[in-house]
Amino acid sequence: MSSDFHSGDDLVERGCIPLDIDNVHMLLQVEQEQIQKRTFTNWVNAQLAKRRPPCMILDLFSDFRDGSKLLDLLEVMSGQRISRERGRGMFQHRSNIEKALSFLKKKSIKLVNINIPDIIDGRPSIILGLIWTIILQYHIEELASSLSFDSRQGSMESLASLDSRSTLSSRSASSSPLPPRASPLHNRFRVSAKKALMLWVREQCHRAGCSLNVKDFKSSWRSGVVFLAILYALRPDLVDLSRARTRSNRQNLEEAFRIAERELRIPRLLEPDDVDVRDPDEKSIMTYVAQFLQYSRDLPLAEDDTQTQYLNTPPKVPSPINLPVHYTPAISASPLRQATPDRKAQEVTLWLVQAYDELLEGWDSTEGESYSERYHVFQTFLVSFNEQRRPIMPLLTAMRRTPKLSDEQRNLREAWDTLTEKLREYRIELDMGLPPPLDTVARWLLKAEGALAEEQGDPQDHGRAADEARENQELLKVCLEEMPQQLKTFQSFQNLDEYGNMMVPADKIDELKRRFTGVRVTAKYHGIKLEYREHRHTVLDLLGRIRTKLLVWKRPFISPEAVRVLLQEWHELINRQELSSLLEAALHKLKQISEKYSSKSALAADYNHVSQQVKQLEESTALVLEEVTTVKSTMGRVLSAWDSYSDGLSSLQAWLEQSSAGLSPGHRPAVSSETLAEWGSRQAHLNEVGNFLIESTDPQTSRSLAEELRRLNMYWAEFVKENTFDNVSEPSADVQTRSPDPQALIREATLILKEPLEAMAGPLRTYRKRIQFIMRRLKEVDLEALAPSPECSSDQIQKLKFALPDVIQTLFEVDQVCVELQHSVSGLDSRLAELLHWETEARELYQLLRAAQRQQRGQDPRARSLISRGLQLEGQVVTEEQDLQMVVMTNQKSSPIRYLHASAMQDRVRAAVAQSQEKKIKRSTAKKL
Repeated sequence: MSSDFHSGDDLVERGCIPLDIDNVHMLLQVEQEQIQKRTFTNWVNAQLAKRRPPCMILDLFSDFRDGSKLLDLLEVMSGQRISRERGRGMFQHRSNIEKALSFLKKKSIKLVNINIPDIIDGRPSIILGLIWTIILQYHIEELASSLSFDSRQGSMESLASLDSRSTLSSRSASSSPLPPRASPLHNRFRVSAKKALMLWVREQCHRAGCSLNVKDFKSSWRSGVVFLAILYALRPDLVDLSRARTRSNRQNLEEAFRIAERELRIPRLLEPDDVDVRDPDEKSIMTYVAQFLQYSRDLPLAEDDTQTQYLNTPPKVPSPINLPVHYTPAISASPLRQATPDRKAQEVTLWLVQAYDELLEGWDSTEGESYSERYHVFQTFLVSFNEQRRPIMPLLTAMRRTPKLSDEQRNLREAWDTLTEKLREYRIELDMGLPPPLDTVARWLLKAEGALAEEQGDPQDHGRAADEARENQELLKVCLEEMPQQLKTFQSFQNLDEYGNMMVPADKIDELKRRFTGVRVTAKYHGIKLEYREHRHTVLDLLGRIRTKLLVWKRPFISPEAVRVLLQEWHELINRQELSSLLEAALHKLKQISEKYSSKSALAADYNHVSQQVKQLEESTALVLEEVTTVKSTMGRVLSAWDSYSDGLSSLQAWLEQSSAGLSPGHRPAVSSETLAEWGSRQAHLNEVGNFLIESTDPQTSRSLAEELRRLNMYWAEFVKENTFDNVSEPSADVQTRSPDPQALIREATLILKEPLEAMAGPLRTYRKRIQFIMRRLKEVDLEALAPSPECSSDQIQKLKFALPDVIQTLFEVDQVCVELQHSVSGLDSRLAELLHWETEARELYQLLRAAQRQQRGQDPRARSLISRGLQLEGQVVTEEQDLQMVVMTNQKSSPIRYLHASAMQDRVRAAVAQSQEKKIKRSTAKKL
């Protein structure tokens, strides 16, 4: 029954009972402090036992208060005599502690936050920190500095994880040439004492045939196997490693500590309970392991020779130890892990950073070594990394599906991409470093594998993806033509140097064989994949281009000139460039290629997915082509409505102004009911067309049109009211028979010619309509039917007969001037509309490049083309505005129009050019994307 239950501590140890994080943290701190206290006390007593006469301490925290035991320890460690104050007073205590701290500082040992009052008070954290500083600097550092690295293992695994300052950018991929192999470890690898001690431990494990991956001075030691492996490396006759697998952690630890104390005379600084815990204390383990290094250094020469003899003879039976590797990713990815996704991302990012530094350090450590050595180091890392990364792959996959990443997730993705890119770089370097002629074979393999590479994700730039697929088809064709010769070169390679040694590891030769097989097998069907990829991306590219234009064509319209620009663009893309026809042809070709998937067994698994993609593209194409036809019809209706509105508005305004000319009531032109009804019909049609435009235009234009119609309708209502009253009060016959008054018409024409005229489309249109109305009415005057009257004498009638043709000719000339001005203004309006359309395109491209986050030097080709076009449009606008100003100045001097100017148009041009230049400056920054 007892086996069915576990103690509370065991449940906590296995993570079954959740504890408050603060309580856990406090318990771990207390446990760590007690372990350190016991370990450091034992270590201090082991050192003080060497003193003559020997002495010891009972309590680590209280026995250093007077400074005397601290001075004793420093004398033993340094071999120097240190003067001290005799007596038990506070002054003597302070003086002795001050001498001890000064002695350490003179030895260039940095003491952080260690003060005399804290030592006198026996503060645990300060005392532990002080003793650890002495252990590290006087003991471990000294031992590590004398190490020479003679191991051929060279993997340097996990060294970066020992250094908390490790970052992705902490090292470069290149390093200076390495010193000779027998040089001190510090100089050879420029590593800390901690890393040097770790390398020594791994060397002992390697000699013992232990496959356990020692990554730290914490959990890697919990099983006790590493301690036994070190003992086996130092004294193979004392340890049977095969039994370690069948024993518990504590049994292994007890066995190791007992043998070390009894046979090697290594003080027992630790107990099994200190190590077999959730989070073993790093400093305590390092302190104890340093004793083994001390023993190794102090071995007698004869015994050392014996050791070497043992080590040079591999064990007849490989070590059975193959325990699971302790690694962080599995813990982070565990569903039982009580941590937020961001916390897990931070942990995995740290692991990737450490792995990156480990990769760099391992690679740098083989600089100048043989090809086999470098390949072995890389493969050792790669196998370990691929094994350890498995638990976190679901986390990375889920992150790729996340639409918006947190800062922690972005850091994780960056760390992953950086590491995978470095692995790819080193693989290529290993291929390039093969001895001739295998280096050319490897180059061919890289080229062929590049052509056969699967597409990663769905690229944003489908046009570029289609081009790449087309290029890869050509590249694959060339590679297949070259394959027989490359295979012959590979098969004829003799993998032995002049001394009969293997030049390239057998594993690398096998890898090249597998790659040849992969290329031969994959190439049989990959051509179909590339063809499908090319046409699929062609369809997607054409769909994207048309959809982008549809968004512009379907937007609320700004002006008739802007609609004309959009229609012109529609005809350019759809009729001349035939985008719709190209889209239908590409889709037809894609459907034909997709059917090949059903006839190839290697592609059959993808057939359903491909069919679904094609079906979706068919539906999208049908919708897009329908929208293309609809949007053209809409733009045509809007432009027709705008032309009708502009003509009707100017005609009605001109007629109202001519009919309501500032004449005396007796000479006001009479309006018949039929005429009023006719213009009433025109006014109703104008409102109908205007309301349609109000619904079809952008908010600013819509408000302007609505205000324009409101003012016109108020003017019309007042006019109708006045003329309805006049028609009722006057006989209908008189209204119909009254002939135009030529004198009044000439006066009205003179007044119109004196009015200021702005060279803009609307004012010119209305002004010209008014001129045409007066000309028509003047031509209706029957001079022969005029009879003298009190208002018009015979002489005046005679003068009118001579003046009337001249007035009509003058008005005709004015009409021609208006035609010329309208032509210039229309051209300038069109250019301004093109410039505004360019600004819209530039803004959308800028946003697209920002979203794509392109990492390339120089401008994007589309940005360069767009900026060039913007500069061209600016020049055209400025030139046409100058031409308009010239026409205005010429006609001011020669035409009958008194006050002609183009200041409003000039202001429009200046504002448009300034805004365009501002946009260009912003868009040009997209070249860094």
